[in-house]
Amino acid sequence: MQFKLSKLHMALTSSAIILAGCSEPQNRWSQSEPDGDIRRVVVAGGPTLGYSARSGVSILEIDGLPFKDLNRNGELDTYEDWRLDATTRATSLAAALSKEEIAGLMLYSRHQAIPAPEQGYFAATYSGKPFSESGAAADALSDQQLEFITQSNVRHVLLTSVQSPRVAANWNNNLQQLAEGIGFGIPANNSSDPRHGARKDAEYNAGSGGTISQWPEQLGLSATFEPSITQQFGEIAGQEYRALGITTALSPQIDLATEPRWSRFYGTFGGHPQLATDMAQAYIDGFQTSEGSDEIGGGWGWHSVNTMVKHWPGGGTGEAGRDAHFAFGKFGVYPGNAFETHLKPFVEGAFNLKGKTKMASAVMPYYTISYDQDTAYGENVGNGFSKYIINDLLREQVGYDGVVCTDWLITGDEGASPGDFAGKSWGVETLSIAERHFKVLEAGLDQFGGNNDMQPVLAAFQMLEDKYGADAARARIERSTVRLLKNIFRVGLFENPYLDADTTERTVGQPDFMKAGYDAQLKSLVMIKNADQTLPLAKDKKVVYVPKNSFPETTNFFGFQDPPQEKYLIDRKLLAKDFEVSESPAEADFALVFVKSPVSSGYSKQDRAEGGNGYLPISLQHEDYVAEHGRKNSIAAGDPVVDPEITNRSYQGKTGLSNSRLDLPMLKELRATMGDKPIILVVSVTNPMVFADVEPLVDSIIIEFGVQVSAIADMITGREEPSGLLPMQMPLDMKTVELQLEDVPMDMQPYVDSQGNRYDFAFGLNWAGVIRDKRTERYTK
Repeated sequence: MQFKLSKLHMALTSSAIILAGCSEPQNRWSQSEPDGDIRRVVVAGGPTLGYSARSGVSILEIDGLPFKDLNRNGELDTYEDWRLDATTRATSLAAALSKEEIAGLMLYSRHQAIPAPEQGYFAATYSGKPFSESGAAADALSDQQLEFITQSNVRHVLLTSVQSPRVAANWNNNLQQLAEGIGFGIPANNSSDPRHGARKDAEYNAGSGGTISQWPEQLGLSATFEPSITQQFGEIAGQEYRALGITTALSPQIDLATEPRWSRFYGTFGGHPQLATDMAQAYIDGFQTSEGSDEIGGGWGWHSVNTMVKHWPGGGTGEAGRDAHFAFGKFGVYPGNAFETHLKPFVEGAFNLKGKTKMASAVMPYYTISYDQDTAYGENVGNGFSKYIINDLLREQVGYDGVVCTDWLITGDEGASPGDFAGKSWGVETLSIAERHFKVLEAGLDQFGGNNDMQPVLAAFQMLEDKYGADAARARIERSTVRLLKNIFRVGLFENPYLDADTTERTVGQPDFMKAGYDAQLKSLVMIKNADQTLPLAKDKKVVYVPKNSFPETTNFFGFQDPPQEKYLIDRKLLAKDFEVSESPAEADFALVFVKSPVSSGYSKQDRAEGGNGYLPISLQHEDYVAEHGRKNSIAAGDPVVDPEITNRSYQGKTGLSNSRLDLPMLKELRATMGDKPIILVVSVTNPMVFADVEPLVDSIIIEFGVQVSAIADMITGREEPSGLLPMQMPLDMKTVELQLEDVPMDMQPYVDSQGNRYDFAFGLNWAGVIRDKRTERYTK
């Protein structure tokens, strides 16, 4: 089903046109009334031009057609001519830019919230004051945003939270007005990490308006086993992104998740090479493709959103599941020699689209050192520093010529210990920050993620000149500049970067979009156990008991300690439409238990301080886990700056404690209390999970990958039938987890439950039993 709105750029209001060479517009274009400082010119059969009266830009009429005089020189420059293709325009503009302007284009801002928070990593100020004390409007630009746009020439901005769609639209216009008035008037290419996840605290309402449409996580899209749903997501999410002023998606994450303990498993399409490839292709086609009157050229246009696929050449192979955001997880390992398997979702999916845009417009390498995979230079450095991984493999062998952007903060200094969240300069820790920028450029990348400062980029340019000569250095940086500019030209930002806030509010979270997202949530739910046909619930099962969850002190993703707590994982009021919620299990007809799949960090500063190496097993089971089968010697180790004496990262014999371990005694006690009354377990899954300790305690199990409570209620009451399939294996035990190979897809022995069902890839139940259909025929192990 196609969801299309009229062009956002056609909804702008504007005012009088300043003409050069002609006093009256011809019939081929027209102007409309002003909306504040924003002007609009509509060209019959062509683009709509939007510009700001404050920027100094005027309209030139050439051959009876209007063009924006972005550099304010009174002439039509090649890059200003919207009749030309993006490559021609980008090449012309790149040649005209100064080194400082090019350096700014190569920067990608740190995370920006609108309005900015007052504390934490992403704090900012307004006229030197926190937002709450500044009197600034929510859509105002922060001091830091003003600085990096005007002083560092940043034009790629990463957005996180926004107060509302209207605020987002007005903030975008403020940012674009500022950028348009500087130099060549290069607009901002705003971007976002995935922002369409379902909220557990919100009831589904197709008319909820301002909230963006809510979809399952990427792993949940895979659980549908239907790429068409993923493409529909891309089409809808792309329209909502454009309405918010976002023209680049820092997604999808198409790493093959072959290591079950990896903390970013949930953000992938899973570990099946063909399913991940098909999903990647569908996702990108949905986001990037514009059709009909919305197309500018080559499938790109006013509905298009650039996609930056993550993470080349695949980040799902971290040794023992440790993640490369930290020094303790810097190594990706390949004990099964399956390196090339991890390239499939990129080469056959992201770079081989069915749509007219042909390939993803940008790629991000992961932080990991792809250990011992460099067959040309023998370097073990992070992928963003590797000439073999980027230039030789991605550029030359694969033939990719889009933008390659580093992951965030790879040129920064690491923290004081391997467990600190800081810079991620893996393999080049002893180089200076400027030298790291130089090494990135030599490797063949175009852009520096999470860096607002142009000075180290300019220093790297000088190193290029010193080594290769001025002409070769200039040619090198212009190649990157053309790639970066093409992604801005192709989505129409040079013609019109402005939004109409009313149109934004009508677009974001419109009822059709909300319904499509909710339908996808329903199709992502996987039922893996249904003893004695517990589900759908009999009509006399009206009273439900929902237990509270207890959590021990845990280490969160950023390495900080979260205190012990007790809480409900859902708002129980959301069940009131269908059930009476009891405070006592004895009075309930059934229990509905919500838990999270077990996780743990894999590193302990305390263990290191006490004389250990700091490394712990990552547990996927509820019960405490002793790593009897962990490797005696790690495949990779080494941190030359903060912990050089640790040459073995083994955790053999140590104990891993999952963050969900207190759910097990809760379930045992509940089983004793409920007797024969049914217990339905709903597991919010982020990673494969060992079910051996919990499955016998419950009657039915539903797996969810980010859905609203309403979707779960619709299933257990029988209003909707489960159709999702497991996009991963659920392991028999932790021994099989330890013995599997980090780089090999689906090489674990699956758990077999008390009903005789094998929790393997592509397994799922509906009311009639095990699902076998065209999906299970196509996607086999």
